[in-house]
Amino acid sequence: MPSTSSTRCSSIESLRCSTGARNLRRRDSGASVSNSAASVALSVRCRGRTNASVPSGNLTCSIIDGLLPSVTNLACPIRSKQPRSPSRGEEHEDAVSTEPPLWADSYGPDVPLHLHYGDTTVLDLWEGTAQHHSERPALDFLGRVSTYAEVDEEIRRVAGGLQALGVGPGDNVALVMPNCPQNLIAFFAVLRLGAAVVEHNPLYTAAELRHPFVDHGARVAIVWDKVVPVIEGLKAGSALEHVVAVDMTTRLPWSKRLALRLPIPKARAAREQLTSPAPQVLQWSELAAAAPVDESHPRPDKDDVALLLYTSGTTGVPKGVPLLHRNLVANVVQGRAWVPGLREGEESFLVALPLFHAYGVTVSVLLGVALAAKLVLLPKPEIGLIMDALGREVPSFVPAVPPLYQRIVDEAERRKVSIKGIRYSLSGAMPLPAPLVERWEAATGGLLVEGYGLTETSPVIVGNPMTKARRPGAIGVPFPDVEIRIADPEDLDREVPLGERGELLVRGPQVFSGYRGLPEETAAAFHDGWFRTGDVVTMSPDGFLTIVDRIKEIIITGGFNVYPSEVEAVLRTHAGVVDVAVVGLPHTDGGEEVVAAVVLVEGVPVHPDELRDHTRQGLTPYKVPRRVVFVDELPTNPMGKVLRREVATRLRRA
Repeated sequence: MPSTSSTRCSSIESLRCSTGARNLRRRDSGASVSNSAASVALSVRCRGRTNASVPSGNLTCSIIDGLLPSVTNLACPIRSKQPRSPSRGEEHEDAVSTEPPLWADSYGPDVPLHLHYGDTTVLDLWEGTAQHHSERPALDFLGRVSTYAEVDEEIRRVAGGLQALGVGPGDNVALVMPNCPQNLIAFFAVLRLGAAVVEHNPLYTAAELRHPFVDHGARVAIVWDKVVPVIEGLKAGSALEHVVAVDMTTRLPWSKRLALRLPIPKARAAREQLTSPAPQVLQWSELAAAAPVDESHPRPDKDDVALLLYTSGTTGVPKGVPLLHRNLVANVVQGRAWVPGLREGEESFLVALPLFHAYGVTVSVLLGVALAAKLVLLPKPEIGLIMDALGREVPSFVPAVPPLYQRIVDEAERRKVSIKGIRYSLSGAMPLPAPLVERWEAATGGLLVEGYGLTETSPVIVGNPMTKARRPGAIGVPFPDVEIRIADPEDLDREVPLGERGELLVRGPQVFSGYRGLPEETAAAFHDGWFRTGDVVTMSPDGFLTIVDRIKEIIITGGFNVYPSEVEAVLRTHAGVVDVAVVGLPHTDGGEEVVAAVVLVEGVPVHPDELRDHTRQGLTPYKVPRRVVFVDELPTNPMGKVLRREVATRLRRA
């Protein structure tokens, strides 16, 4: 394809170009996924770990802070396309075992073991709901409500605006903003053009974003106006050409917008937290004023990449995880089947989980869209915003993490506010304490169960039944069509006896095919087509899984990953540091806290806060060690490698 730089307009004027500037550059976003991954299109992984991140105490703070049954006797509300020959990765549906799995009797009533997923795309989920439930409330953003018809109209206009910037099939478009209407609208507008969404944490530093931006090659980024300078700085050395600024305050209720304009310090401070002028780049309002994309424009296929998220292994180097339309739809189908009590056109979902987290995208948004639910969007999971939302309407479904459930129930008791009516709650990312389950269910009258998944699995593969048979302390049983093996970590071909510890390996229709452009990492992540979760589990006689250990040394704090080597690399740049080991130690909230064991240069006085401040310069706040412990030496093996597990053991004893 010839270069299009001479024909594509730049900056704000690009939207005023003729339609001849559209559909100019096309890239196959899936082409960079390694060929070796093609044979493992069905694998599944577990546990709500992802690099998506928002630090606590900031806007879009960490999650801690602030699907469709279609078996022969079950109606399927998804409007599928005409059937066609199965593509790679679909063989799973026709190759299911006739022998019921060990956990078959542990499913809830009316939950089938096997489902049909058809040719439905994520865009089909939206368009089907917008057509059949056009007047239903779609979004509630801090009290301002928009219908599905209103949101759909803006999606088509934004798609037209993006098309004028040259976005088309195979392209990647970066979204860098908190939960807000513009995020969801941009998400589906990008998909309407056959392009892929790349969600990023808006509080990441330039250093944290640079590698992903270079890797995914997005030429257009739609960005919270507060972080426009950070994103503009990524243009050098990346393919980025156009930055579109989003002012969230334009979507607030009229009364809140008026309050922000008051000439008082409190209003000024609130306004500065939410928005910052970025006149040098294209504005969202101009993007949304474009002519709607033509109906004849090609739509995506189920085998196209829909969402690209970045996660890291123990090296801390971000890896692109391309999730296909069929991966995400499969998890929606499974999720809806898992909770048959959810009623189409009648539900309200609390969307406090960020959209740059697979859990937030699939369970909070896509499942809600498939059900024509009202999505109550929160820009950050701050308890005040949550209680305000509960005051307007008690949602029927609340996906979250344990610390957030804890805060809600504590605040409801403190305020003497009823939260009765929350019927279903699905917890992930970290262990769910049994006492919290009891408190929550007593306060809501509903159910709170734990699930398990990873970015690579779209994300959920295991869950407790949404019944009183849920088992606190266990992550649950495999979702429909998810196969598992519990293998000896030293010999993955050998399955361990029932009840013994082994690494969890999985397959299923929601699993990705491989990391973007990383064939070696992809090969290491799979074993004979089975995805390696890196978690050691046991299984009970009735099929419930319990995590007992983690093979990988990733730290999970606030529901997000902290990679020790990444934090260590930053600490080692301090002149007073000789060596360092970063580990995770248990925290009272059920997760882990980041702790750094540091060996100092002899005779150089360094205060722990100095090192913590040093890490803040290059890392998102939630990665900053909560504690810094000075030690004389670090334990190593005969090859000189630092033994992080031994470090953690010594710190726990101290």
